[in-house]
Amino acid sequence: MPTDDGTGIMTIAILAFIGLLALSVLLYASRFKRCPSDKILVIYGKTTAGQFAQCHHGGGKFVWPLFQDYAFIDLKPMTIQIDLQNALSLQNIRINVPSTFTIGVSTVKAIMQNAAERLLGQQATQIEEMAKEIIFGQLRLTVASLRIEQINQDRESFLELIRSHVEPELNKVGLYLINVNITDIHDEANYIESIGKKAAATAVEAARVDVAQAERDGAVGTAEADRQREVEVAEHRAESEKGKKGAEINQRVYVQSQEALGIEGENKAKANIADYNAGLAEKEAAALQRAEVARRQAETEIQKAQYSLEQERLKAEEIVREEIAKTQIEIAAEAEAERNRRTAQGEADAILSIRRAEAEGIAEVLNAKAVGYEKLVKASGGDPKAAATLLMVEKIEDIVARQVEAISNLQIDKITVWDSGGADGSNTANFVSNLIHSLPPMHDVAKMAGVDLPSYLGSMAEEKSE
Repeated sequence: MPTDDGTGIMTIAILAFIGLLALSVLLYASRFKRCPSDKILVIYGKTTAGQFAQCHHGGGKFVWPLFQDYAFIDLKPMTIQIDLQNALSLQNIRINVPSTFTIGVSTVKAIMQNAAERLLGQQATQIEEMAKEIIFGQLRLTVASLRIEQINQDRESFLELIRSHVEPELNKVGLYLINVNITDIHDEANYIESIGKKAAATAVEAARVDVAQAERDGAVGTAEADRQREVEVAEHRAESEKGKKGAEINQRVYVQSQEALGIEGENKAKANIADYNAGLAEKEAAALQRAEVARRQAETEIQKAQYSLEQERLKAEEIVREEIAKTQIEIAAEAEAERNRRTAQGEADAILSIRRAEAEGIAEVLNAKAVGYEKLVKASGGDPKAAATLLMVEKIEDIVARQVEAISNLQIDKITVWDSGGADGSNTANFVSNLIHSLPPMHDVAKMAGVDLPSYLGSMAEEKSE
């Protein structure tokens, strides 16, 4: 009995130890926290000396029970609409700068520590409101340091300047600037619109500069003449006591001379204007001529291209028709061959053997002819034309036989020869001779086949003129 009691106690102790170990493992597993990729794990409580919290992005960390706790900060980007109104520029002109800012919590170690201290536990709307106030102030500061022309024309530099002002302030609360987009810029005084109108008007004014210059020169000449006239009048009036009558005469002469100079200046101005207008008309005519030439050349090229396309289309259609015809012939030939083959298969074995023997014989004959033709060409010194001539010579006998057969098969019931009264009766003989000569000579037949018969076979005698 004592032995049994000791065994029971030992068993209980082992089970208790196993239970305690399992509880410890479960407790440890429950306190191991994994960090998702879109969040920051913040462990606070008893941490490393000099730090209020530990921040981790990714992976996992063990959180000691009783001594530590944890929370997550979301890394998802936030989009903030900033409708900046009546911002004062460097020129004291108020402008509206509607824009969109995309921000997020930074994963840089130092900035992430700021986020743990200032953003932990706040809702997304609270974080957006805080960031909006920061961006508003820095955007106003940026606008105040620039002229309207810098803001409107060099948008890239403007955006970089905004980033350099806004991002350091966002970093202080654990945020960073992902993107900024300026949707539109306008002002209540229409200064930006006036800049655009000025740029458009500059091009128009450039065309009027020469005319205005000529008109100004004429006006300046006239004004200078008037001024000089007034000066001379004043001088003459000052000296009127010395000789009023002489002064009046001199004044009239001077006025007339100045008027003549003024008229001359006006005429020169008009002449300059006429020259300018003539040159402008010549340039316009030349431009119209070049445009007309270019248009006609373009039309010619278009017509050429259309003609080429039409030719290619017709050629393609012809090729398609030929291919279809060729395919139909091949299909018909294949069908005929298949039909013959199936008919041949239905014949008796003896007939099949005979046909096979005949086919083999024909194949042997063709092979023998091919070998013979090859040797004939070699024997002719590699000249195919000479070999063809030799083959033609072998066929002369057959050609002559065919000509004789053609005459022998003529059905002539009656021949009437109108004699011109020749004493020797040669007209009838000439008729028969001419009938024979109407057959194509061998040399002519050979030439039709592209072959020249050798000289030892004779030649056609040329007719001698009487």
